[in-house]
Amino acid sequence: MVPYLLSEEELLRECEVHRYRARGPGGQKRNTTDSAVRIVHRPTGVSATATESRSQHENRRRALRRLREALALHCRSLSDLEDRLNDQRVRRFLDQPGRVRIRESNDLYPLLVGLWLDALEAAQGRIAEAAHLLGLASSSKYVRFLADHPHLWTAANAIRHRHGLPPLKKP
Repeated sequence: MVPYLLSEEELLRECEVHRYRARGPGGQKRNTTDSAVRIVHRPTGVSATATESRSQHENRRRALRRLREALALHCRSLSDLEDRLNDQRVRRFLDQPGRVRIRESNDLYPLLVGLWLDALEAAQGRIAEAAHLLGLASSSKYVRFLADHPHLWTAANAIRHRHGLPPLKKP
């Protein structure tokens, strides 16, 4: 199973959590305690940080969400792609008319990011085939979702490059 799909407890068992005092702009009481959080996923080396809140718990929650997104961008798994595609929570986003829209703060965002990139990897970088794997009505719907998320766009172009295809052009 890909790490970004693990439960919070399982994911944290694979991680190192560092608390520290961050510097930066702000008022008098900015990080006067060790409220900044960095989480490093040991097996992959992927990390995420959060420093914006004075609450260590809030920063930990934000860093964990960012780590899931970073893992979704970096970890590919084609073995359980079919099962993830049949998840009803995912189908709700894929079957919506028009553009596929989801906020980055949504807990399902890393799952959709991973699906988008895993489908592209399974299709060897070919957009039309990736859209078909996801059950999308058109490849333009697939490309627009990529274009709406810059990190996803960059990762998709890296996959295409690895398969000897030219980079995508913004719609």
